[in-house]
Amino acid sequence: MTHEVPILTVRYARRFVRFMEERGVGSQALLYGTGVSESMLENPDAFLSMKQIIAILRQAERLVQDETTAFEFGKQLDLVGHGLLGFALLHQRDHRELIKMIVQHLRVQLPMMDMGVYCSDETVCIRLKDVWDLGSLRPFMARMYMGSIYALTSLVCKNFSFEFDFSGRSAEWKKAVNGSDIFFDGNHNQVTMSLSERPRRDPDWQIAYYLADVRSREKPQINSAMEVVMQVRQQIMSNPGRDSTLDRVAQKLGMSARSVRRHLRLAGFTFHDIRTEIRETFATLYLADTRVPLERIAWRLGYSDQASFTKAYRSWTGKTPGSVRRKHQCGNGKAVVAEESSLHKEEGDESTEPGNSESSEKRPIKREPTAEKPGKSAPIQEEKTP
Repeated sequence: MTHEVPILTVRYARRFVRFMEERGVGSQALLYGTGVSESMLENPDAFLSMKQIIAILRQAERLVQDETTAFEFGKQLDLVGHGLLGFALLHQRDHRELIKMIVQHLRVQLPMMDMGVYCSDETVCIRLKDVWDLGSLRPFMARMYMGSIYALTSLVCKNFSFEFDFSGRSAEWKKAVNGSDIFFDGNHNQVTMSLSERPRRDPDWQIAYYLADVRSREKPQINSAMEVVMQVRQQIMSNPGRDSTLDRVAQKLGMSARSVRRHLRLAGFTFHDIRTEIRETFATLYLADTRVPLERIAWRLGYSDQASFTKAYRSWTGKTPGSVRRKHQCGNGKAVVAEESSLHKEEGDESTEPGNSESSEKRPIKREPTAEKPGKSAPIQEEKTP
């Protein structure tokens, strides 16, 4: 039953799915049969159980036949990958204490394996310890941990030497470990690193340097994300009604809904916020500059009835649609009779230009009755029968 207990935030799983997508493995293939859905990964408060974690990693190992995949993903779990708490580590000036803090941080954030720290005068060794029965997945998990340890400790250490207690092909690893020593079929899963040549940098300067490096690597991604933001805005503005759903917009852009959501998040936006902003703008224009009935505005913006629209508009502005309309009509001194042409066309009516005092509706022609002279009546003509 302990395998069913939620232990890992979905933030790491979401990052792993993105990592695998970059290597040609789609999220649907990766999550198939794991009991984890894409909607679960989008819930920031969700956690995964050990059973679900193992299922995802087994699927990844089966789909990607590359020894270094897990290590490369672990390298992405650097200070940014572990969140803002990771940056606090850089303020530790004692490097041995810093490494102990890194290990303690990993124990909390990634509780699938445990670690021991062994220090000497010139070196520090971090050794992995089994906590769960991982079976054949154990080498994959060990490589992932080593990748993250390498990414975090490389800020203050050099001369890494990796040892694994399982078999491997050393030739494939030279690039992954940047030429560091690596040994297989050893006695432990551990990494030993030297502190004798560690860089001595001011923590504040190092944080600035690290952030600059991260930003330079993310800049192309941000530019691409902002382009997606503009495309999403254009799609919603062209049709802010019921078709302005994430799935429909993504389909029109030729992207998956998850990919659109990821690009928006990278640019600092959400689909919901963009659509709400556009709907609020359109609604206020309709209320201020037209006499379109509220129920038709509601329909135009994708609401099933006037009550739903009123509730939404009040949550956006703190005002009711009726009060906004009355305010603008009183300010103008007269009611504005213009109505948006597209709304007429949708119902087959002719459009009326804003500001035109004549209504497009056909009115019956009133005829004045003909005055009759007093004392006289119109003659009655008898119908002649042929």
